[in-house]
Amino acid sequence: MDRLQSELARLFLPRSAATGARAAHDAATHALLDAQGRTRTMVLAIAARAGWEAISRVWRGCQAELGLPAPAIAVSGTEAFQLWFSLAEPLAPAEARGFLELLCAHFLAEVDPRHLQLLPAPDPSSPGGVTHAALIPAESAQRGHWSAFVAPDLAPLFSEAPWLDIPPGIDGQADLLCRMASIGPEELAAAAAQLRPAEDARPGAGTQTAPEAATSTTPEVSAGSEARAFLLRVMRDESVALALRIEAARALLRHTCGGPVEPPRTFLC
Repeated sequence: MDRLQSELARLFLPRSAATGARAAHDAATHALLDAQGRTRTMVLAIAARAGWEAISRVWRGCQAELGLPAPAIAVSGTEAFQLWFSLAEPLAPAEARGFLELLCAHFLAEVDPRHLQLLPAPDPSSPGGVTHAALIPAESAQRGHWSAFVAPDLAPLFSEAPWLDIPPGIDGQADLLCRMASIGPEELAAAAAQLRPAEDARPGAGTQTAPEAATSTTPEVSAGSEARAFLLRVMRDESVALALRIEAARALLRHTCGGPVEPPRTFLC
């Protein structure tokens, strides 16, 4: 396994040495999914016609506003830039896509949805009903055009032609990836919570009088808020065992990315 294969396995591939060695040369879209259909990779593709500023806004915002590790920037080999996010722990495709939807709503609300692609994505024609990005680097269907990871300061130069005309150097690709870090469950859950406003932060919520606000709060909303507060306390409490904090982060992420609030079964006694 060369340096690039090692970095791809470290950041993006399912945690199996055999799978990693095989998949590093496999551009099939299932390479980024494990046997349970989960993924450690989220890919946001933005059409070059949307402008470099849109890609830059997400890349910078994830770091400066959300406190996340920088995603890798890639040219797709066709008509788009891609941001590759590495996850420390695998997620179900729906959870991964839910987080990308929050990112787009926050940073790319003015971009035409037709210029965006969020991966993994539902696809009834693919194995497991899910499609994912092809591994990078690879030659595109249009011969002579290659996908590749690119340095942030060089990425704007590819705005008119988001591809390389020759295969990228293996060592150079590995050098770009070796600086990347994976997003931990706690970081991801905290970012998702920040991207999705709380109920009391919705527009118009502050216009109610105190009695009206009290009477409009249903037991279900109150229970959901208490569950989120509990999960946040557990996630942030460094005295709690790491496994329980990770479980709390996952439960919180399931909610913030579109699922119900469910206290992790680990905490039930």
